Amino acid sequence: MGTYNEEEAIGKVLSDVERVTDGKAEVVCVDGSSDRTPEIAREHGARVIRQRPQGYGVAVREAILAPDRPIVVTTDCDDTYPMEQLPEFLESINAGYDVVSGDRLYHGAAAMPAFNRFGNHAFAAIASVLMGTHVHDTTTGMRAYRREVVESIEWTENTGLSAELLIRPLMRGYDVREHPIEYRERAGETKLDPIQGGAAIAKSIVKVCLEERFR
Repeated sequence: MGTYNEEEAIGKVLSDVERVTDGKAEVVCVDGSSDRTPEIAREHGARVIRQRPQGYGVAVREAILAPDRPIVVTTDCDDTYPMEQLPEFLESINAGYDVVSGDRLYHGAAAMPAFNRFGNHAFAAIASVLMGTHVHDTTTGMRAYRREVVESIEWTENTGLSAELLIRPLMRGYDVREHPIEYRERAGETKLDPIQGGAAIAKSIVKVCLEERFR
């Protein structure tokens, strides 16, 4: 997890992770918070790497490369993602998939603001056209990866890292599955400006797709 001022939700998220994994998961939070997020994370047994705020991608990239485990899982810490479905992701990885990506839009994502929902459909449409492969949700924060996937690719994006983490594995021939998940209303306030952030994500999608096509 990349964490930034999520004291309202992070305790519940970490408790849910511990419950569904029987306490066997190694949790890493790369944190730039000014509230009690890092203290709460440590209280729940998470390893906290302090880092000055540099954006979503910088934090998540550090987080996914830090643990030495065969399977790496990303999630947001705002309680929007269903940790109770995490075992389903692990089962799919154990069945042979390289990446399992949570599809928030499959069930409609009614808890997501309408503008964000429209934007996520647009991102998926752009990526699908540029890749020549149909995808449903490019910017989900809940995914599971085989370690060799995250170690074999040089991740370059910041705001658009969530899309890059799906696009590059797909275009390099890894076995990727989109798995439907229930999406919940977030706890706390969003940190991403929908206009500026959306433009940055769209730019990243185009850039990464073109880089992979002509690699």
